[in-house]
Amino acid sequence: MNLLSLRRKNPLNRYVPEFSFRTVGSPSKAIYREKGSKFLAFAYPVKDEARIKEKLEGLKKEYFDARHICYAWVLGAEKNRFRAFDDGEPSHSAGDPILGQIRSRNLTNILIVVVRYFGGVKLGMGGLIAAYRTAASLALENAVVVEEEVMQLFRLQYTYQQTADIMKLVKQVQAHVIAQQHDSRCWLDIEVMLRYSSRFKQLADQLMHKGVTVEEIPLT
Repeated sequence: MNLLSLRRKNPLNRYVPEFSFRTVGSPSKAIYREKGSKFLAFAYPVKDEARIKEKLEGLKKEYFDARHICYAWVLGAEKNRFRAFDDGEPSHSAGDPILGQIRSRNLTNILIVVVRYFGGVKLGMGGLIAAYRTAASLALENAVVVEEEVMQLFRLQYTYQQTADIMKLVKQVQAHVIAQQHDSRCWLDIEVMLRYSSRFKQLADQLMHKGVTVEEIPLT
């Protein structure tokens, strides 16, 4: 993860890191009806586009007979990766209203899908916008919003004799161990909260002088 990309301006026009972000803690859903049309709304926590694709493919198979499956998603702490899709509805009448609900709640790492079964009555541009917006809003009202930390992933390589020093470092920065191997040359993969990044680098630098190798692993 590029630390330079996770920055925002404060009132003094200085850049500070985005240490955390808001998302939904678990899937939620809602149903909205308007003039015979039924809108099934689903909200999912997601971390990458592969997971988004998986969710969309599953819904398309389950609701194969629906007229439209529209959606919007946002990824990343800076919320600079996003997409809105109308799936045959008039341009900007479905995906954008869904995306607007995500943005109005300052959420990210989220996918909202609204499945529409046509009821025989056309809603018009304004009616469509209102319907998709309402359906997405209802799904979010049923969701539990949580705040998650922005994480960095590191691999530490060291000798077996340095294990105690490594585990002390892990404890000092409240890191989470992802994977490890203890052999003649040991390694440890850890997640570190971005808010502890400076402290981690200071402590890691001291160990690097003792032969410990520290490598940042990009998060995908």
